[in-house]
Amino acid sequence: MSYYQVKNFEEYFKHYNKSIREPRKFWDKIADENFTWYQQWDKVLEFDMQEADFKWFSGAKVNIVKNCIDRHLAKRGNKTAIIFEPNNPDEEAQHITYTQLYERVSKMANVLREQGIKKGDRVCIYLPMIPELAVVVLACARIGAIHSVVFAGFSASAVAARIIDCGCKMVITSDGGYRGNKTIDLKGIVDEALKTCPTVEKVLVAKRTNADIKMQEGRDQWLQPLLDEAVANNVAEIMDAEDPLFILYTSGSTGKPKGMLHTTAGYMVYTAYTFKNIFAYEENDVYWCTADIGWITGHSYILYGPLLNGATTVIFEGIPSYPDFGRFWEVIDKHKVTQFYTAPTAIRSLAKEDWKWVDKHDLTSLKVIGSVGEPINEEAWHWYNDHVGKKKSPIVDTWWQTETGGIMISPLPFVTPTKPTYATLPLPGIQPVLMDELRNEIEGNQVVGSLCIKFPWPGMARTIWGDHQRFKETYFSAYPGKYFTGDGALRDEVGYYRITGRVDDVVIVSGHNLGTAPIEDAINEHPSVAESAIVGFPHDVKGNALYGFIILKEAGAWRNQDNLVKEINEHISSHIGPIAKLDKIQFVSGLPKTRSGKIMRRILRKIAEGDFSNFGDTSTLLNPEIVEEIKNGKV
Repeated sequence: MSYYQVKNFEEYFKHYNKSIREPRKFWDKIADENFTWYQQWDKVLEFDMQEADFKWFSGAKVNIVKNCIDRHLAKRGNKTAIIFEPNNPDEEAQHITYTQLYERVSKMANVLREQGIKKGDRVCIYLPMIPELAVVVLACARIGAIHSVVFAGFSASAVAARIIDCGCKMVITSDGGYRGNKTIDLKGIVDEALKTCPTVEKVLVAKRTNADIKMQEGRDQWLQPLLDEAVANNVAEIMDAEDPLFILYTSGSTGKPKGMLHTTAGYMVYTAYTFKNIFAYEENDVYWCTADIGWITGHSYILYGPLLNGATTVIFEGIPSYPDFGRFWEVIDKHKVTQFYTAPTAIRSLAKEDWKWVDKHDLTSLKVIGSVGEPINEEAWHWYNDHVGKKKSPIVDTWWQTETGGIMISPLPFVTPTKPTYATLPLPGIQPVLMDELRNEIEGNQVVGSLCIKFPWPGMARTIWGDHQRFKETYFSAYPGKYFTGDGALRDEVGYYRITGRVDDVVIVSGHNLGTAPIEDAINEHPSVAESAIVGFPHDVKGNALYGFIILKEAGAWRNQDNLVKEINEHISSHIGPIAKLDKIQFVSGLPKTRSGKIMRRILRKIAEGDFSNFGDTSTLLNPEIVEEIKNGKV
């Protein structure tokens, strides 16, 4: 029995039970048999939950990029590692082999060293989804520099805040980026950001849009001439297992972004293992995750996870609606994609369009389809299953977080029977528990509680950069001895998990605990509704009442507002009960969302309460302009 890939349900339970009984032996075997190490570890795991101190594979020496690229060269040198699909479908796609990737990463690594970057230095990467982004990330990891990728859509102030927080020495950007029919002035944003960033010594600029940009003498250099002069081979830095790999910023409930620090060996083992199992990847498959490398999904499941397995991974520069709503399906058809991983937000937006955009393309190459970023509602799950998966490609509805490094709860395709809206079962090595308000573990099935993890796993973040106390307080203080995810979950009669949303998305109305996710599911089943978000607001009689922000499929339906409000509440009443009816409904054109698809509910709560004073950090929003629109339309 291979420990590395689970083939059937019986094998899953054998792996899982082994991983719970003897977690150190379980991960020891996986790490030992599937990776290249300079030196083996002394101890698989040392930890102190109270102090939030975790060390995996202590004493081991390794380089993650050597495992992503070098070790594949003998057998897979001519195999395509990366397919780059440009924003404009008329621009030719690039196919980069493992040998070519080795040469490009080696050159970039040598450029970084020549520019004074050494092990432990922080490098801010602010690039569009072009091959250079992947190359730069891997080059940093190759020489032991800590990469901090900032999504190339953030404002100058958001970029500056991240650079200042971790003291970046260099920024790598481009003259611009394409997004649909728009061009983004990335270099201009960097120039603005660097007015307040004294630690940055150098800026390297890749060419993409050929825009006319300003270059500051002594600081800015074009990247390509430096690469042209660089040598195409490089000796990888020998890294300790717990050396920092990257910092990735995530939204904080208090408003200040948190720089989550991930380290080398545990992250490598966990992303490789989860990728192989969750996507059932085989040698000649073509895998495509539509996320941006600026998010944890991109780090773990566009770059590191696939490349550690010698896979072919697609990097997509564009958006799902440009030049038309068939773009995703065209790319799947064109490159014969076998595994497709996207967000429920994208699925819902495409489900609103005519079926012809899907049906005109050949999707028969698909074997597995996945969902990431937020729980997928039932209507979207069925549309995805019927029209994209054609009822033959299982949906892996994955739950995980920036903090976890990799997927934690998910079906395994062709192994786990799926169930709409359920992330189903934990992966081997993951020990989830549900906790009640008295901090007691809830036993048995058909129960609801706060989702915690009671034993460490290799992919977990080690700290918040520069603020370990905040790390302890945020994740390890609410339920001592356990990692608190911040999410609530339901465990059904067979032990399947369904994520019900953030624990603070539970509203107590007239003494009843109402999770917002089931109410939203009921609303979303109404034929006129595209998406909804529910929050609580203070009420004189009930203590709290429910406020609904609702996006309609057709804007014209707004004209029948009173009837629609009545219909929606009747729908909720019949599906959940009269207690869950909404006191206020506001029809909106969009919801404030992070790029990973999570609704920023603290903003909606403040608007519902009529408190417009301080919305905190909105830099991670996909659509910051929507906040003003919603505020002005408050009912």
